[in-house]
Amino acid sequence: MIDLGISKLALIGAVALIVIGPEKLPRVARTVGTLLGKAQRYVADVKAEVNRSMELEELRKMKDSVENAARDVQGSVNATTQDFERSWSEATAGLDMNEPLSEPGSSIHDPSYPTYRHPRKNWRVKQKAMPQWFKARAGVRTRTQSGAARVARFRPRSTSAPR
Repeated sequence: MIDLGISKLALIGAVALIVIGPEKLPRVARTVGTLLGKAQRYVADVKAEVNRSMELEELRKMKDSVENAARDVQGSVNATTQDFERSWSEATAGLDMNEPLSEPGSSIHDPSYPTYRHPRKNWRVKQKAMPQWFKARAGVRTRTQSGAARVARFRPRSTSAPR
């Protein structure tokens, strides 16, 4: 970049004062300042765009490497499952699936033991409701009142009667 020191800026300012004149110098300086600000913002935008494109390219490369690693893992898992299935089928080739695995009488599924049955109750739903006559007799509130209505209902009556 251009290296501008205080002495060079003073020289440029003196030449501009002589060439442009003292009447137009503030307006020209303001215009030059706005143009320099716009140029700096443009350069910053271009730098940001370049950085974004570089980061996007890095993310694409990272995505490709992760996809390749996932494919490798999936292939190894498939190979392992095929090996397991093959060895399992070799190990269970001579077994008859209808025979029990242990001695009779020691099995959990022995018919002498009762099997578990779910009670088929829905615990979230209340099965029975309290009858309305019981609520009235027990003094259970069935209707809600606002605070103002409750105060008006239970406000003591005045003892003096109007004449």
